[in-house]
Amino acid sequence: MPNNDPLRAAEAALTAPGAPFEVVRGEDGGPLYATGPRTLREFVEATWAYGARPFLVAESGTYTYGEFFAAACALARRFADVHGLVPGDRAVIAMRNHPEWQVAFWAAQLAGLVAVPLNAWWTEAEVAYALDDCTPRVLLVDGERLPRVEPWVAGREEPPPVVVFHGDAGEWGEAYEGIRAADPLLGPPDVDVRPEDDATIIYTSGTTGRPKGAVATHLAQTGAATHPRFHAALSALGRGRIPGQGPAPVSLMTFPFFHVAAFTALYSVMAAGGTLVVMRKWDAGRALALIREHRVTHYAGVPTTALQLLDAAEAAGDGLESLAMLNTGGAAAPAGLVARLTAGYGERVEPRNGYGLTETSGGVMANFGASYRADPGSVGRPAPGTDVRVAGPQGQPLPEGEVGELWLRGQSLFRGYWNDPDATARAFADGGWFRTGDLATVRDGRVAVVDRIKDMVVRGGENVYCAEVESVLHDHPDLLDAAVLGVEHPVLGEEVAAVVQRRPGATAGADELRAHVGGRLAAFKVPAHVLVRDEPLPRNATGKVLKRELRTEAGRLAGGG
Repeated sequence: MPNNDPLRAAEAALTAPGAPFEVVRGEDGGPLYATGPRTLREFVEATWAYGARPFLVAESGTYTYGEFFAAACALARRFADVHGLVPGDRAVIAMRNHPEWQVAFWAAQLAGLVAVPLNAWWTEAEVAYALDDCTPRVLLVDGERLPRVEPWVAGREEPPPVVVFHGDAGEWGEAYEGIRAADPLLGPPDVDVRPEDDATIIYTSGTTGRPKGAVATHLAQTGAATHPRFHAALSALGRGRIPGQGPAPVSLMTFPFFHVAAFTALYSVMAAGGTLVVMRKWDAGRALALIREHRVTHYAGVPTTALQLLDAAEAAGDGLESLAMLNTGGAAAPAGLVARLTAGYGERVEPRNGYGLTETSGGVMANFGASYRADPGSVGRPAPGTDVRVAGPQGQPLPEGEVGELWLRGQSLFRGYWNDPDATARAFADGGWFRTGDLATVRDGRVAVVDRIKDMVVRGGENVYCAEVESVLHDHPDLLDAAVLGVEHPVLGEEVAAVVQRRPGATAGADELRAHVGGRLAAFKVPAHVLVRDEPLPRNATGKVLKRELRTEAGRLAGGG
């Protein structure tokens, strides 16, 4: 982007001394926001002022900000007064996207507990692994997940209390619905919550191995809450508007609440006093109906659901008249998504994507509007509370445009992995830099993520970035999904393989798809093996392809020639 880009001037104004997003330097040299809340308790207490505005809207009911805050305070008091929990105790949350998920999470913050959101789709064994790891003092689960935690609870000499939402409490639990109604005049318990205290343990997705618990302090989480506020202000200035003016956002957010991408969207809504429309389960047709019913202005979800929403809108002739922004995250967005959005809706619907990790407590970069349309392969520029380095093999900064490992430093970084000092030591370099494991380039301050280091295929000494090949495959009209990975080869070391899902009724075969890639990329990047399937590719709850489940299948294909 040229240096005379008006967003540069807007960013300078927003980060100047005394401005809302002024940055100072911490002890390790990393950036910190000079102002703003320093704990999540401070952050949520500020939302009380929104009172009667609707906050959480779901099939099961609606909470205004006032009702939500009263309910969170009441549950926080119960943690302290009835169960004797103290700051630092872990509170596990395992639920669908019920509104009460948010009540449980923020009650933990008000009580000074460490919230541990678990993947709602984990099996009993996966849940038990996390419970053994974090040793919670209270479990907050819905009726669907209760059977998955009961065997673990039954095996404890002193089982923790179990609060059950939307279901029978069973032998071990107490029903949330049976707890005395919240008194709106009572505030949270009188506990001391400090910026350096742990706020969350969020487990990594585990697509390549056992999940690790990334521990974030209150200071880190409030940094994560400030990033989307900055990007929203920058977006408004870029469109000639004054930040903070106009109606509050109404957001249909389809990320699972336990994922950090959901936190980024949630923080943005809460800070503006907006409304969060909640879906119990993803359904594109239902999403269209909710957008019409609630006049949804912002959509946030993984690229897969965003594409399905656009498919459904096109099939129904729905103009998405109220929608002003479509935001994707949690997985890399196909390069053609923004072009399709622009072709269908012009510049009325602002496209947005970004970059973040569990270890960064959510999104730290964003690409939006005209910048995104001009450079759809980028994840944008970092928020001012984040430093970026592209590092070579020895950790040295690389010149602009060269591919290296993306290193990050800043306020929202996690402090380490729970009970895993060795993994923590490997994750950080001197100076507080976190090694992301992603390959990236930087040009004029804008970051493009090329691939995961572990996903890069080295074919006969040539580097093949899987994300690049996947992007080309996604452009084929017959394909709904595609994953590229490496398979062993006795001479080349690795070969490129692709597993693809066709649209219903599509006929494209392996040869046609290889020719499609060969027309856009160098010959060594063309998949030597293409496995065509009509069923969906395995993905986790956040939309990431589980490539470890595909490697055996692709390896058999390669072995058979």
